[in-house]
Order: sequence, then structure tokens, then C-alpha cells
Amino acid sequence: MIKKIYKFGGASVKDAEAVHNLADIVGQHKDEDILLVVSAMGKTTNMLEKVLADFREHDGNLGMEALHEVIAYHDGIIQNLFGEDANPEFGENIAGLFIELWEKLQKTDAPYDYQYDQTVCYGELISTSIIHEYLSKCDIPTRWLDARKYVIAEDEAHYRAANPDWDETRLKISKLNDEHIRGIVCLTQGFIGGTADGKHSVTLGREGSDFTAAIFANCLDAEEVTIWKDVDGLLNADPKRFADTVQLPHIPYSEAIELAFYGATIIHPKTIKPLQNKGITLKVQSFLHPDHEPTIIDGTRRKDDENIPSYIIKDNQTLVSISPRDFSFMDEHNLKTIFSICVELNIHANMIQTSALMLSFCFDSDKNKLNQLMACLNDDFSIKYNDGLQLFTIRHYQDGLENDFIKGKKILVKQSSRSTMQFVLS
Repeated sequence: MIKKIYKFGGASVKDAEAVHNLADIVGQHKDEDILLVVSAMGKTTNMLEKVLADFREHDGNLGMEALHEVIAYHDGIIQNLFGEDANPEFGENIAGLFIELWEKLQKTDAPYDYQYDQTVCYGELISTSIIHEYLSKCDIPTRWLDARKYVIAEDEAHYRAANPDWDETRLKISKLNDEHIRGIVCLTQGFIGGTADGKHSVTLGREGSDFTAAIFANCLDAEEVTIWKDVDGLLNADPKRFADTVQLPHIPYSEAIELAFYGATIIHPKTIKPLQNKGITLKVQSFLHPDHEPTIIDGTRRKDDENIPSYIIKDNQTLVSISPRDFSFMDEHNLKTIFSICVELNIHANMIQTSALMLSFCFDSDKNKLNQLMACLNDDFSIKYNDGLQLFTIRHYQDGLENDFIKGKKILVKQSSRSTMQFVLS
């Protein structure tokens, strides 16, 4: 049976040296019945988003220039990993994937979200094909799995934000336990899945590889999931933005969900529920310092879990303030109307505040969604908005912790609960 799931994100496979490091880690644990979930290499997803935009918004020539950058990036990694000794069949496989990608990019008359999922998924397919070949070269027997045949989307798939059909997905994935041969590492892609008819690709939302790892762990009844990151475990803030960050040695599932909800990017928001449902331990561990103690996330709660405050920043926020035109209360009826439209438009509120006559909420800036929201509500509601904002959240707030960060910034919204303080800042 497969007991452990290892997830490696883009930073952990960004170049040949990183792939060497992955192989070293896997080689030390290859006899522990593991399944690897691997993301696209480096910033490939961003690059593919640009390729798609160039094909759709400009012309094929500009799109081909951007596509050649993606090809050159991967060719450089392949050259550094294999030199002149690359298996010709492997080279043909990679070339075939890029040809398929090019063909998908031609279909610019398709809806954007649909074409996005049919093209961006190739980042993971190419990445895992390269890693599969390299692990084999390192004498680490590996079985490559196409996640699109295992993570099956709901019938009414929401492209770019698909949810699994759990019954179908469990039926597919659980068979891997019966097929598993000890000593053979299973390798699959994060972030992507497929429709039930096998004809279309879907994605699970940006940074969705964590969620993929949790899906496989749940369906395989695994013992633990390890997310390998470029930091020493789960930190209480982004070390690129805050000095003197510290590691959170242990947090319960509930706290991990809170942190993910408020925007802690180290864990995808949907990751925890499938693990909590089966009591599966989640570890956040450094691939740069694999001997460093990981952060442990599980079902236990310890006395000192709330002693360390956490700081979370979400950039590029839009603050919308909505009031009924007839001066009726912002009651349950009006709230239902507004949030029903938000559900239809796939708008997730990162912060919500209500008063007698107004509802205000923040969401990740998206001009198209904002315009659609305003068009849907304009007849009955007055709408004001601000763009380009920051949402700053402090978990386990203590007086004065916000002072250094908010200094010199305008506070548009401030609200607090027993354990959390939030600021919307311009």
C-alpha cells in the first residue's frame, strides 16, 4: 500500500540542480511506499498563461515567441540533466507534448477558462515526464501516472476551479494500492485533473498541487503528506516581507484552515479537509534543509499553539461596498441576492463587513468579475469600489503588532474578532 505522499512545488524543480536534490530526497525514501505529486517547473504556469494570452489577444507569431521561451527553458534543464545521453524515445515524448500544446493553443475561439485548462496543464505533464526520466536514470524505479485519469472532476466542471467527483476519483485512485509494487515510486501531476469522459483537462485552481496531494492521500488512506518547500517549515509570516520570522512547530487542522483562508500561500485552502476527514498528518518540510524538523499539522491541539502570532498579506485586492438603492436594510434577503451572484461568478470574499445599509467585502482583483458583478447588481444596488489594495491579517493578535506595517498607509476597513485583526489598506 502507498503510505506517504510527497508534494514538490515549482521551486523544488525549477532547474537541474533542484531536480538533482529531489532525486536525492526520493532516493533516501524510495522503499517507504511513496507517491510523488509534482508541479510545473519554476514559473512555467505563469509563462504558459502569457503564451495563451498572446495567442488569444495578439497573433500567432507573438504567441510562438512566448512558446519558444517555454521550450528553451525546458530544453536547458533537459540538457543539464542528460547532456548528450538523453534517450531518443524520451526526446520524442517531450516533443510530442509540445506539439499537443501548440495544437491546443490554436483553438482561440473556445471560451478562455476552457482553453486555459487544456493548455496550462502541459506544464505539469512536461515536468513529470522529465523527472520520471531522470529518476529512472538514477536507478529509482518510477511509475508515471496521468492525474487526469485519476482526479475526476464533477459533472458540471468549473474550469480553472474544478472540484473532484469524490466517488469517481476514489474508485480510480484506490486501485493504485492493489497495483502498487514495493520499491517502485509512483509519480503524478499536481493541479490538474480530467472530466469523466476522459476528453478534457481541468485545473484545480492556482497552487492546487497541495490539494492534489490531499486528494490522493485521502483516497489511498495514506499515513501522511509532506509538502516540500524552500523554507524551514510553516513560518508565521512571509520571510520576503517580514524580518525575524519564526517557524510554527505544530498547529491543528483548524488553525491551518484559518491561515489558508486568510491567504497564507504555503498551503492551498482546500488541502486540509480531505486530510482531516481521514486523520492524515500533514508535514511542511524544507527541501533545502531536509534534516530540519518540519511543521506538523494534525488533529491535536497543544497549549502553546497560539503563542506565536501570524502575519498574512494579500495584495491586489478589490474592496466593494454595496448599498440597496431603496435604503432598505442590508438584511438576509439582500445578502442572499448578493452572495448568490458571487457564487455564480466564482468570487471568493476574503474579508466581509456589514452594517445596517452596507455590505463591504474584499476579493482578489479581477476586472472582468468586477464588471459582471456590477452589471448584475446595478439595478437594485449602489456600488462603490477601490482597486489595488492590501488585506493585512494578524492571527492571534496582540496590541500594537500592526504598527510597523500600517505606518503611512490609509486604513479603509478595520475589524477584529477574538483572535484575528484585519486591515484593508491603500
